[in-house]
Amino acid sequence: MLLTGFEPFGGERTNPSWDAVDVVRPDGYRLVKLRLPCVFGESIAVLRDVLAARRYDLVVCVGQAGGRAGITPERVAVNLDDARIPDNAGARPIDEPVAPGGPAAYFTGLPVKACVAALEAEGIPASVSHSAGTFVCNHVFYGLMHLIATEHPDVRGGFVHVPFSPEQAEAGGHPNLPVATTARALELIVRTSLTTSTDLRVTAGTLH
Repeated sequence: MLLTGFEPFGGERTNPSWDAVDVVRPDGYRLVKLRLPCVFGESIAVLRDVLAARRYDLVVCVGQAGGRAGITPERVAVNLDDARIPDNAGARPIDEPVAPGGPAAYFTGLPVKACVAALEAEGIPASVSHSAGTFVCNHVFYGLMHLIATEHPDVRGGFVHVPFSPEQAEAGGHPNLPVATTARALELIVRTSLTTSTDLRVTAGTLH
């Protein structure tokens, strides 16, 4: 399987998505790790090259969602780039499609409700998210799902957002999780995704 995280962005010195991915250890499965650039376009190009180089059964991309209090598997990727801040190459697209001519949205291929249940069973805060934003995280999420739909139909994939690390949150008092806890959460998400073909039929809806 392939597990990806991002380089730091937005003036941060670290990114818990990659820090956690970097310490995940496979348990009975082969694992490839990839650090993606936080750059529109380039991030998907790098992902495309890696997917073309070998076959993966499962791809889980991970990104930072500062301000969130728990692990949030994403349910929907939208075909929209609308950047509040520049990416690491200085690009700031506004109201542009991730994939011109692509569908408006893709649903994840991960059993997100089962993943949340697995995390909660170990006392790790988690919930299903219905929006991955419109920055590079959603860009990669949509790009991954579009690559799966058009080039790699046998692959399952999706995206997970993780909170700040304690180091990042220290100055602003933001919610955070230790990197070791985030890494454990990713291990559980991978294991659940590899062993669960049909998601739980429980509510994960929100009112807003």
